[in-house]
Amino acid sequence: MGNNHVQQDSSTQGQLQNTLKNRHVTMIALGGIIGAGLFVGSGAVINSSGPAAVISYALSGALMFLVMRMIGEMAVAQPRAGSISEYARSGLGNWAGFSVGWLYWYMWVIVAAIEAVAGAGILVNYFPNIPPWFLCLVLLVILTLTNLYSVKSFAETEFWFASIKICAIVFFIVLGTVYLLGFWPGSESPGLSNIYTSGGFFPHGIVAALIGSVTCLFSMGGAEIATIAAAESDEPAKLASKATKQVMNRILFFYVISVLVIVAIVPWNFEFAGVAIKSPFAVALEQVGIPFAPFLMEIVVLTAVLSSLNSCIYITSRSLFTLTRKGDAPKFLIKLNKRGVPVRAILAGTLFGYVGVILNYFFPETVFLFLINSAGAVMLFYYLIVAFAQIRLRRKLEQEAPEKLQLKMWLFPYLSYLTIFWMMVVIAVMAWIPSTRSQVILSLISFGAILGAYFIKNRYIKRAQNQVAEPIEEHIDAR
Repeated sequence: MGNNHVQQDSSTQGQLQNTLKNRHVTMIALGGIIGAGLFVGSGAVINSSGPAAVISYALSGALMFLVMRMIGEMAVAQPRAGSISEYARSGLGNWAGFSVGWLYWYMWVIVAAIEAVAGAGILVNYFPNIPPWFLCLVLLVILTLTNLYSVKSFAETEFWFASIKICAIVFFIVLGTVYLLGFWPGSESPGLSNIYTSGGFFPHGIVAALIGSVTCLFSMGGAEIATIAAAESDEPAKLASKATKQVMNRILFFYVISVLVIVAIVPWNFEFAGVAIKSPFAVALEQVGIPFAPFLMEIVVLTAVLSSLNSCIYITSRSLFTLTRKGDAPKFLIKLNKRGVPVRAILAGTLFGYVGVILNYFFPETVFLFLINSAGAVMLFYYLIVAFAQIRLRRKLEQEAPEKLQLKMWLFPYLSYLTIFWMMVVIAVMAWIPSTRSQVILSLISFGAILGAYFIKNRYIKRAQNQVAEPIEEHIDAR
């Protein structure tokens, strides 16, 4: 059979499908980095950093680009379906694969619950008579069924979600540029005056822009989904390389330029987070004179939320599937259906999402907030482990199989070490800032708990092996 199909006994062999096409991976790569954090969360960064928010996003984008280049090097050299935990395992050993796999799964199941709650929060404005918990349930069920049907159905859904997000941002940038150049009828352009008035480009100082980059970084998380999806395509190495190379262009265009357009149109000291959080994009469109701007942006934000939820379900299922295949999760989760979909792994991840929704309903200020904070810095921890793995794996490949290094990290190993140092600085800054300090502490506790689980698991396995070996040795001695 061709490369685009799995064998009929895939459910027993545990092989994921290779059904994604170039357009799927390309659009997942283009849209994967655009979340609701850009459309809504950018307002808080602009208020705290001023026009220098452009610098904040550029710095975060540069760090994410370096991380993605490291992941891309490993993905092209060893294209493996499942999760970035495989690269950590190859480079540093089983403890790293176990830790990254569970950290990755833990973070994204929490993000899935958050996105479901956020989506329901938007829909409740249009369906006030329907309880928010029921809307959460509906969103989770619909996108769970999408992922359960086939990997292609996930990709098709994500393709159209990403298309809407990309078209919205392109439309916004073009329209904003026309307005700023003074070509928009019936309006007077402020030019670039909003960038250098009201305190200048750095109204709160350069340090505020540097701190703002910490917030921006987490809005870009999940960019590596393209490399994970590429492994389920018919050309994994080629498409992983292409997706990695597109990251910088995506960050520059979607984040840096769009934020630059916003701060040029809207004064930075506009209160985006007043009684209700306002999307900076909607405020800018209202300034230009676009009718129904808030409504249009709510549709785009809802699309971004659903896209993120859809991706979360996909990511968590592949991460758990990989852990199961390596013996780091219960074996019954490895079973695939006839379409090569890890049904039980998907359901396990979404079950946590339902639990998160319930916790948010009963304990909105305690348990659910604790879960959110406990995953706040997890992304940096698993990126750090993967970065160390890249250094080790690169040196191994240079000696044993240099022909596999078709996509290389620049200036190795100096840029790799710089990336690691940069992430450590970000963690240190988060620990220093009072508003994010609890996230670092709770994320460290989560990381410690996962490492503890790994060592307990190993000790249990060794004890079981010793118990099996003792009767055999006694039987040999008796003979």
